[in-house]
Amino acid sequence: MMRSVYIVLIAGCMILSGCSHWPTAKKPAVFDVVEYGARADGVTMDTEAVQAAIDACTPGGIVLVSPGRYVVGTLWLKSDMELRVAEGAQLLGSTSLDDYSRDNEGAIEAPAFDECLLYAKGAKNLTLSGKGVIDGRGYKEHFPVELADGSLGDRPMLIRFVDCKKVTFEGITLKNAASWCTHLVDCDDIVIRNVTLDTHTQINNDGFDMDGCKNILIEDSTIFSGDDSICPKSTTDRLTENLVVRNCRIRSNTAAFKCGTSSRGGFRNMTFKDCDFSGCRMGVIKLMTVDGGILEDITISNIVMNDVEGPIFIRLANRGRTYAKPTEQIYDQDVKTEGLPPGKVKNIRISNIQATVTGEAYDRQGIMISGIPGHYIEDVVLENIKITYPGGGPEVKNPVPEDIARYPEAFFFGTLPSWGAYIRHARNIEFKNVEMTTLTPDVREIIVLDDVKDFVNH
Repeated sequence: MMRSVYIVLIAGCMILSGCSHWPTAKKPAVFDVVEYGARADGVTMDTEAVQAAIDACTPGGIVLVSPGRYVVGTLWLKSDMELRVAEGAQLLGSTSLDDYSRDNEGAIEAPAFDECLLYAKGAKNLTLSGKGVIDGRGYKEHFPVELADGSLGDRPMLIRFVDCKKVTFEGITLKNAASWCTHLVDCDDIVIRNVTLDTHTQINNDGFDMDGCKNILIEDSTIFSGDDSICPKSTTDRLTENLVVRNCRIRSNTAAFKCGTSSRGGFRNMTFKDCDFSGCRMGVIKLMTVDGGILEDITISNIVMNDVEGPIFIRLANRGRTYAKPTEQIYDQDVKTEGLPPGKVKNIRISNIQATVTGEAYDRQGIMISGIPGHYIEDVVLENIKITYPGGGPEVKNPVPEDIARYPEAFFFGTLPSWGAYIRHARNIEFKNVEMTTLTPDVREIIVLDDVKDFVNH
């Protein structure tokens, strides 16, 4: 017993005297961009200095953007590094397109802009952190949407990571992208936590676009985007899957969650819960596959939607695009299927929704669930749903167009013959405790079914 006490006392003395030989955690090396020549005055181009700090960063190191205003063009990030933008620091995108690289891999889904502010390919263990701001300054006066000759103006994205693994966004503020804000392509193991994304200065101002990505967590974040806020994509056979979004406040001028603007491989196993989607226009939840891919195992629960249009849109169609090359979206009604056969939509559960629909555009209201002739949407459950609509809609006598190959957007179908829910080409659809009311009388039916098998409403 005395010998044990003696050993403990000796060990304690070694620690107090600084003589311990026990291993201690090694602090990561810090590479302050100011030490590499960055001026941080909001005027001088600091691209070379910041890139020099990134290039010098050793594995596990931190590239520190100290308080100040740093104007930069494209920065190339790499594996095993953390880019930490400190509180009081602003990483500002150059307002000249000439300062952005075109040597990086571009987007496949149009608008296929190559340029971006932060770029990485094949990186592992890459982190963006800090309480500072990454501001693309992507205003129209710097990057016009349309050029003098009528062509689409080239505009940089804020972030594009390709083929990366273990990517983390922590605490950072992302704002004012000139086009898409964050474009992740074929990336795995992504964590987005306590992030503020504020980008609605331009058209195409998507929030987080994830193309062929797997294992994604988005939590405790605030997102306000001009275009789709969280937008899984699939331009190849690689699915986007295993996505969890929780405890987020999301606002958009087009959709909080839009799945399927490209949908070649498809989408699987996605969960949204405990979120506020208030203030969304042109629809809130849009689940679509139109290019031959699957869309299955989607769970959405505990969502508040105040002051929104079109709460739910689920669509199976047959545009059939292969995305063999960058292709602009075609919004015309008279378009033809491009080759791939229809995909499948099944196993969707949406529950515990409180929604207030506003606005006078009747073609942007109501729930729509629609497949195409011979191809049904299957196994959809809506449970514990309470939606208030404005009411006052007109009588609709014209049939709802099929628009089999058209770009998928709910309001393209026009004002629906129902004010609550329109369901077509579907099987095994269940409404459980779904309460839909109007503020003023509406002459249309509450629910209209067209080629629907096994519909239950209780």
